Amino acid sequence: MPTREEKKAILEELKAKLSTCKAAVLTDYRGLNVASITKVRRRLREAGGEFKVVKNTLTRIAAREIGLEGLDPYLAGPTAIAFGFADPVAPAKAIAELAREFKQLEVKGGILEGRVIDAREVRRLAELPSREVLLGRVLGGMQAPLYGFAGALQGLLRSLVYVLEAIRKQKAGEAA
Repeated sequence: MPTREEKKAILEELKAKLSTCKAAVLTDYRGLNVASITKVRRRLREAGGEFKVVKNTLTRIAAREIGLEGLDPYLAGPTAIAFGFADPVAPAKAIAELAREFKQLEVKGGILEGRVIDAREVRRLAELPSREVLLGRVLGGMQAPLYGFAGALQGLLRSLVYVLEAIRKQKAGEAA
């Protein structure tokens, strides 16, 4: 049993993580052994996140103290939270992938940019393309009109060259 000071330290750590994370996914890890949880932690660390087993009471208090409302229904039974600090989609994608591998890992809900979301929204978040793919699509959308404009200019320049060549041939024919 943690001492009062240890609980305060855990509470402060939870408050810091909940307030600074871009996204968090609350999971039920019941049935996972230590080796499986270690594998989950490693995968999340590779994705730029963190997986932490939490006490529901301390998480409830931390959420209340930072002004995060609506988290209480998801804090029942064993709870572990996957935090994402850089990319809001990364923890949802990693947990969704891990849930397919470990059937016992169940998504309860989540937090996205300071707003509580349910398990269905976490799954939709996990289905989003990666940030790089989305940026590529935006860039492609911006480049398409430029390519069309360049092609139109090239066609106009080619026509101008043909006209000038025809004029040159015509003048050369008259002079000869």
